Amino acid sequence: MNNLKYQMIIQWSNEDNCYLVSLPEFPGQKWRTHGDTYQEAVNNGVECLEGLILDDQEAGETLPIPYNLVLESVS
Repeated sequence: MNNLKYQMIIQWSNEDNCYLVSLPEFPGQKWRTHGDTYQEAVNNGVECLEGLILDDQEAGETLPIPYNLVLESVS
C-alpha cells in the first residue's frame, strides 16, 4: 500500500520494555502494536495500518480523514 498518510506515533515504554505504536486517526485502543526495536515498531505499525484500512474498506466503512489533510482544509 503506497502513500499512507496517517499518523503513526512511536514511543518507548520503560514499563513494557519496547516501542509502542499508536495510530491516532483510528479510534479504539490507544496502542495498536509494538516492537522491540524502533524499526520493528515502524514495520509493525505499517502492517497494522494496512490491515485497519483493508478492514474498513471491506466493511464499507468510510476511512478517517488523515489529520494533516484536516489541518490543510482549516487553513
